[in-house]
Amino acid sequence: MNLSIKVEIKTLPGSEGLELPRRMSELASGYDLYASVTEPMTLEPGSRALVPTGIALAMPAGLEAQIRPRSGLAFKHGITCLNTPGTIDADYRGEIKVLLINLGQDPFVINRGERIAQMVFQTVPDTDLIQVEELSETVRGAGGFGHTGTK
Repeated sequence: MNLSIKVEIKTLPGSEGLELPRRMSELASGYDLYASVTEPMTLEPGSRALVPTGIALAMPAGLEAQIRPRSGLAFKHGITCLNTPGTIDADYRGEIKVLLINLGQDPFVINRGERIAQMVFQTVPDTDLIQVEELSETVRGAGGFGHTGTK
């Protein structure tokens, strides 16, 4: 199934010369986001920073963009995103920024144009929350963290 949804993208001042978000393979679900920094930014171990991407989006109602870590940065350098996945709502029109944290042991330098995260689009159903006195029963019930086993 190939569902095509149109999303408008605007490049912001300071992002000249940067690539637009793109999928790195035909079947990839994530669009890589690029750092729109004016000079290299060093992320020390244990520190976090909001990294600009130089883009803004206009998505139709019923769509969201999720900002997720890049597995290569996480594995090789311990760089990941906080509040993962970050949610970009359909009515947000500001610059998309990525909240990165360095969980590695070495400083990490973020250079202009570096791929820093990925953006995945998801549909959001129109959901009606209905308050009730009792919920339907299930085998699991209210079992929470670790309830289904530790294997």
